Amino acid sequence: MRIGNFDSLLHEENLNENTEIIPLTNPDEEHETQEEPLPEIIPILPVKNTVLFPGVITPISIRRESAMQLIHEAKNENLIGIVSQKNNNEIPDKEDIYRVGTVAHVLKTLKIPDGSISIFVQGARRFEIEEFVEEQPYFKARINEIPEVRPNPDDEEFSATVEVVRDISLRLAKEMSNGSFEIPFVLQNIDSEYFLINYVASSSPLSVVEKQDILEQNNYLTRAWAIIKYFGVELQKATLRKEIQNKVNLDFDKQQRDYFLHQQIQTIQKELGNESFEADIEKFKEQAKNKKWNEKIQKHFDKELAKLQRLNPQMPDYAIQRNYIDLLLDLPWEDYSKDKFDLKRAQKILDKDHYGLEDVKRRIIEYLAVLKLRNDMKSPILCLYGPPGVGKTSLGRSIARALGREYVRMALGGLRDEAEIRGHRKTYIGAMPGRILQLIKKAGKSNPVFVLDELDKLSNGYGGDPSSAMLEVLDPEQNSEFYDNFLEIGYDLSKVMFIATANDLSTIQPALRDRMEIINISGYTIEEKIEIARHFLLPKVLKEHGMEPKQVQLGKKEIERIIEGYTRESGVRNLEKQIAKIVRYIARSIAMKEDYNPKISLEDISKILGIATMDRDKYENNEVAGVVTGLAWTSVGGDILFIESAFSKGNGGLTITGNIGTVMKESATIALEYIKAHAEQFGLDTRIFEQYKIHIHIPEGATPKDGPSAGIALLTSLYSLLTQKRVKKNLAMTGEITLRGKVLPVGGIKEKILAAKRAGIKEIILCKDNEKDINEIKQEYLQGLTFHYATEMEEVLALAITKEDVKNPKSFSFEDSKKNN
Repeated sequence: MRIGNFDSLLHEENLNENTEIIPLTNPDEEHETQEEPLPEIIPILPVKNTVLFPGVITPISIRRESAMQLIHEAKNENLIGIVSQKNNNEIPDKEDIYRVGTVAHVLKTLKIPDGSISIFVQGARRFEIEEFVEEQPYFKARINEIPEVRPNPDDEEFSATVEVVRDISLRLAKEMSNGSFEIPFVLQNIDSEYFLINYVASSSPLSVVEKQDILEQNNYLTRAWAIIKYFGVELQKATLRKEIQNKVNLDFDKQQRDYFLHQQIQTIQKELGNESFEADIEKFKEQAKNKKWNEKIQKHFDKELAKLQRLNPQMPDYAIQRNYIDLLLDLPWEDYSKDKFDLKRAQKILDKDHYGLEDVKRRIIEYLAVLKLRNDMKSPILCLYGPPGVGKTSLGRSIARALGREYVRMALGGLRDEAEIRGHRKTYIGAMPGRILQLIKKAGKSNPVFVLDELDKLSNGYGGDPSSAMLEVLDPEQNSEFYDNFLEIGYDLSKVMFIATANDLSTIQPALRDRMEIINISGYTIEEKIEIARHFLLPKVLKEHGMEPKQVQLGKKEIERIIEGYTRESGVRNLEKQIAKIVRYIARSIAMKEDYNPKISLEDISKILGIATMDRDKYENNEVAGVVTGLAWTSVGGDILFIESAFSKGNGGLTITGNIGTVMKESATIALEYIKAHAEQFGLDTRIFEQYKIHIHIPEGATPKDGPSAGIALLTSLYSLLTQKRVKKNLAMTGEITLRGKVLPVGGIKEKILAAKRAGIKEIILCKDNEKDINEIKQEYLQGLTFHYATEMEEVLALAITKEDVKNPKSFSFEDSKKNN
């Protein structure tokens, strides 16, 4: 059975001799329908997506049980009220249907194999629902007929309007059907102008709301004008669509083919329960609602999300854009953890985690106090500077615990690519943000304690200079708008508490060093190391090896023996390794069920760790001329430095060995030239410098040595050699010299003092200007040491050289046989 409309009329070639066609209404039938009386109460059938007009025949598919019962019981009267639904609810309420509908005749009923029925109805007259009298099992309502206002067929305005309706309908049908020839034939065979208006409105592609608006027009003239208005809009849309289609190449290329295949894959995934592209977009929108970011970031996110929606998921750019959206959502924009400004609690945490380091902990507490008083203050950027193993990195973790902030750490050792700091641009395949933002994302808060470990180990490479990229990160005036190449929008790092660690400040770029507060962490004394080993290292190592405290016991003497005989460091890292060796030795005995003594003795230490290897830094005697003990600073802390001098027959001159740097060579030359200049004052024969060659050696030639701090030691060594006088016993010295005879201050005093104490030194000569450094050191570290301060080289020689000759002194002989005074 076929019913004429805009879609079915396009396929008349499918008609055959078995097809039953319901003819269009003629004027006589239309008049009979208008004269037929309407019942006062009528059953109401709500329908979806359909508006029935008087005279028009349309099929309706029925699946609801109540609707089937309505059709069954209406067989006798054969009249029902067809009313359109306002929505697509399966079981509509009386509020869900329009009040104006059309009384219809049920022409034919067909049973469908799936259990539903299809009916063909023809509209008769319009009505308005006055009230509902029944709602179950289906609606029944008292109705009022709505009279039709029909213009006179001779009315020229009406006739002209109908012609416009006919013409615009033909044009719209042509645009929508690519010029089908059946539409003009059907429209030309409609005799009634009124039925033409109803038929065109019913068969049009308008929405239910628009069709209902046309149906509710009481005057056919206004109904016709409503059709013209809506069809005009549809005609413009159809024309525009056709123009766009004409501009598009209809041949599918590979990209289009992949796109459609992907759409099918998405449909399959959706059926399998997997997330689809649309679901991802919705998920992103929901996540964005919970983000704490400002309006600027919100606009940027909306723009980038819209860009993602426009991309084909098969394109490489899609993955990059999605990663970018994920980063925007994962970063903790303006999400800060609340600081705990309980300074007493912070002090307890620092004391519990680190023994000693009083100055360092005091300065950290001072910073926390300022942050407490100025709640809006930008976080300070600290640089913990000192030898390895003194607890610089673990201090950062303790600060995070004390403040209640998240803790992240970035190892900078060997970093040579600027992109590791600033990220890559999105244009590259595999682009990603820099490690700064990656770690901020990992922390989940925008104000973590961020440890930049080994800042002095940054190096240049083909990827740029990462230390220069760190300038913005570590500048409180700039990092509120830190620019990452991947993020492409400023990120606020001003609330992050950056803590850098370094072993050597000389390798840090000056501009970078200027941006940080330097906190010097010097080495530990033997007493401090003993306490650290007892209260921190031994319990930690036992826990790591799954052992109880009672299974290994180390006394103070035994720990001191490990420190002095098996470690040579300012920190405690090697000490921890030696303790771990002892614990593993005991662990083997426990695992093999062998008898052992949990109390470790000195003999056990020698048995487990072997012969002591660190006795070489003990002070040596002063029986040989030209041997002086100097003090040096190294990257692992302080150390003592032996300087040896000797002379031999030759043509004069000075040679130096021992892997010496340029500055130290210059210091030796200055020392010799000073002695030459004052030879007469010192009672020296100047022929020594012409007929004898002087050689200076600094042992441990495999270790590079440089710096000016050995100046006074070199001078004392040469003077002792040339005069064959003893150097004062248990004496060490450090200081720079000038040709004018001045003694200048040097750095690393605390580390040098600790090294001297380890070596058994009793007296130390320093520059007068270094006295302030000594005053800053705790008095308990200085017990057993005597300090001498000098400003002139003559004072150094007076303090260091005795009047006693060395054992087996050597004499000088000259070609004119003149003796040395």
